[in-house]
Amino acid sequence: MKKLINLPVMLSALTMLTVPLLHAEDWPAPIKAVEARGAEIIQRFDAPSGLQGYAARYNGQGVALYLTEDGQHVLVGSLLNAKGEDLSRQPLDRLVYEPLAKEMLGKLERSTWIADGSAKAPRILYMFSDPNCPYCNMFWKQARPWVEAGDVQIRHVMVGMLRQDSVEKAAALLNAKDQQAALHEHESAGKASKLKVLKKIPAAIQQQLDNNLGLMAEMGVAATPAIFYPDENGQLRQQRGAPSPDVLKQIMGPRS
Repeated sequence: MKKLINLPVMLSALTMLTVPLLHAEDWPAPIKAVEARGAEIIQRFDAPSGLQGYAARYNGQGVALYLTEDGQHVLVGSLLNAKGEDLSRQPLDRLVYEPLAKEMLGKLERSTWIADGSAKAPRILYMFSDPNCPYCNMFWKQARPWVEAGDVQIRHVMVGMLRQDSVEKAAALLNAKDQQAALHEHESAGKASKLKVLKKIPAAIQQQLDNNLGLMAEMGVAATPAIFYPDENGQLRQQRGAPSPDVLKQIMGPRS
C-alpha cells in the first residue's frame, strides 16, 4: 500500500548548516513569488554552487527552492549531485518533515480515540477508523497477535463517513460505558456485529466526531483505515489501507 508521508530518511551525502531564520519581508522577490502561489516558506539553508536553498511547504508536502546566485530566479525541485544523490532530502527532512511529524502526532494524541490494547504497550499506533470499514476490520484482525501480547496499543480515531449509519455507530462506540470492550465486540463479530446505532447523538460526541473528521481531512487522509506508526528511527509514517504481510511487520514492530 502507498505511504502518504515519507518522513526522515537521513542521507550522509551533504551536511547542511542552518542559517538564521529570515522574516518574510527579507525574502528575495523570487521566493516571495513562490509564497504568493500558496507555498509556506519555512527557512533558508545552505546550498552548493552559489545557490541559496529555501525549505517550503506546499499542500502538506516539503518543497525545496533554490535561488540563483544573481538573486533573480528560483528553481523548484530536487538538487542532485554527480552521483545522483538527492541533496534536497536532508534539509527538507530536518526543516519540514520532522516538525510536521511532531505536529501531526500531537494532534493525534489530542484527538478522540478508543484504545485497543494495553496502556503499557511499548508501541502506540493511531488509526482513523470507520465502524463500517471492512479494511479497518481486516487490520484489527491482523494486529491481534501484537495487541494480545501487550506489544502494541492501537488508538482508533473514530470517524463516520462510509455509510449513512457510520456516524451513529461511531457515536455508539464512543458513548459505551466500556469503549474498549464495545470496540472489541464489534470488530471481533465482523459482518455479524450487532452494534446498535445511537440515534440521538449527544452534542459533545458529535463534536468529537466532527473534530476527528476535520483532523482526517487536515492530514490529507481521504479513506479508512489510515494508520500512523513509528518507523525504526522513531519517525512517524503513514499507511493507507490494510497492509501486506511484509508491511504489517514494519508497522507492528517486533513481538515479545
